[in-house]
Amino acid sequence: MAKFVYGMQNVLSIKERLETQAKTEYAEANNRLSIEEDAMRRLMRRLDSYQQQAKVLEGEKLDIHKMRHCNDAIRIIKNQITQQAVRIRIAENNVDKAMQKLTEAVQDRKIHEKLKEKAFEQFKLELNAQEMKEIDETVSFNYNNRDEE
Repeated sequence: MAKFVYGMQNVLSIKERLETQAKTEYAEANNRLSIEEDAMRRLMRRLDSYQQQAKVLEGEKLDIHKMRHCNDAIRIIKNQITQQAVRIRIAENNVDKAMQKLTEAVQDRKIHEKLKEKAFEQFKLELNAQEMKEIDETVSFNYNNRDEE
């Protein structure tokens, strides 16, 4: 029996590896986005705690040094939050790019799998046609030999 050999199997294998690589890159980008969002949440909690501390200091006996320190901390945290928001946008863009790359890799792999399936179907048709031809030849041979006997 004939064996099916797909001529472009190496291309399909490369497409599968590219898809795996794209999945890994997407997971890494998602992980990075999650890390950046966690950092933003921590900064927001610190900002809230400094703002609460500032309110408490306003209600207590005036301690200019503590109030100035608290206000400086709030200003620094707000600056860090702005920078973190930029990092989050960059991470989101990276996730979008990785998702687009993954989508393209999946589509390429599926295209090549369909081509392989079609080639296999063609192979089966050709094999079936060859078997039918052999059966016809056998039947013709047997029929012709029966007449000679």
